[in-house]
Amino acid sequence: MIFKKEKEVIDLVAKHLNKVEECLKTATTTVETYLKGDVSEAEFFAHRVDEIETEANDMTYGICDILYNGAYLPILRGHIYTIVKRLGKVAASAKACCDFFLGQRPEIPESLKDEFIRAIRESFSIIDPLKEGTLSCLNGDGERDIIKGKAKKVESKRSDVDKIERHLTRQIFSVPIEPWDKMHLRTCLGTIVKVPEQALEAAHELELVTLKMRV
Repeated sequence: MIFKKEKEVIDLVAKHLNKVEECLKTATTTVETYLKGDVSEAEFFAHRVDEIETEANDMTYGICDILYNGAYLPILRGHIYTIVKRLGKVAASAKACCDFFLGQRPEIPESLKDEFIRAIRESFSIIDPLKEGTLSCLNGDGERDIIKGKAKKVESKRSDVDKIERHLTRQIFSVPIEPWDKMHLRTCLGTIVKVPEQALEAAHELELVTLKMRV
């Protein structure tokens, strides 16, 4: 019965990860479509992001129910729950980013659009190593060093985003626009990089689970 419950958790977490991944990919399409000037099409994708994020959030309740009904050892349950909640925050941050673009309609100078696209793609693709690491950990099909390496890939990608963020911030404050417009663009960039920040928190929790699974 215990192993059956763990299998149910793994299956649900895999579905949840797929949903979070779908959310981030759709959010990427949303922002890129907005930057290309097609606001009505971007609104369509943003609405879909909202639906996907809600679906992902609903899945967390089923996972938590199985955890608190006896799946996994007590020492692990809280950490797995935290990982699931962190994954939910990754999706929620992607949704918040889309809400900012479509709600506040920032005017991105043409000279900065390619850099904003680069920032969104690099930030939201962080789901790839995070998904791989989470599934490897829960399935038990990876050695500790392998899973740790996948977590490190998340950290490395977050570092790459940091570099893009610093570079783009300098560009924002060097373009000839009003100071308040510069601050608006900087806030806009902040909503993008929030996604890898949440992903990194999930990766840290993943490393902790991996350690305790090997005790």
